[in-house]
Amino acid sequence: GRFTGLHDTYISVTKALKHAAMEASLHLSIEWVDPADLEPNTHVQDNRRYDTAWWRLKNAHGVVLPGVLGDRCVDGKVRAVNYCRTSTTPFLGIAGGMQLAIIEFARTELGWDGANSTEFEETNPHPVIIFMPEASAAVTGSTLRSGSRVTVIKDEDLSLTLRIYGGKTSINERHRHRYEVNPQIIPTLEARGVRFTGQDESGSRMQIMEMKGHPFFIGTQFHPEFRSRPGAPVPPFLGLVLAAARRLDKRMQDDGGLLRPGSGLERYH
Repeated sequence: GRFTGLHDTYISVTKALKHAAMEASLHLSIEWVDPADLEPNTHVQDNRRYDTAWWRLKNAHGVVLPGVLGDRCVDGKVRAVNYCRTSTTPFLGIAGGMQLAIIEFARTELGWDGANSTEFEETNPHPVIIFMPEASAAVTGSTLRSGSRVTVIKDEDLSLTLRIYGGKTSINERHRHRYEVNPQIIPTLEARGVRFTGQDESGSRMQIMEMKGHPFFIGTQFHPEFRSRPGAPVPPFLGLVLAAARRLDKRMQDDGGLLRPGSGLERYH
């Protein structure tokens, strides 16, 4: 992320990981990777730093790409997403992390060279992430989509999202963003294996994505980490940690087919 040298910037994310690992009785070790170190320029300027960054990424059992600000190191982040997707490494992209997963897929699988977010590049040949403001009745001129919002989870084909959320078809999660997946490209993405398993109530805003054929590749437009508590881990983080330890399928089987956050405390403690 942008502030990998300032770990407290991501304290909500690290706490959510710790809460999930505690519930699952797993030891958690966090490795920080600066996306700039994954880019070709670093390979030229500092080969040792480049190799170390890639070694850390490739030896991770699971990867979180948290919310991002600005266009710093987009290429490095896209490379990290591509590695996780193609190597079947468990991956969780949050807010901007989900958007970068869409950018990576568009560039790599759809062949859309230059695909980008209009936040990073206002005029680009394939605007896969676009400005989708939400008018506020409370704040004049506000375009930020923030606060708790309803996400409707699709129950078709018993999606991974539905299973990790315990079969719930509607959840409330906290948002803070202005940019979202371009609705015009949804059919194309879905035809190639992207599954948008969570949407807003209108069906126009994509809130959760997963990747067909991948054991755990999930993106959320919202910030699930804000709701995590000790003893009450949030489903995306608990699912990621269990998938990283190759225990997700067994855990859901033990939970009766659907993940029940908190049952690990009953079972293992």
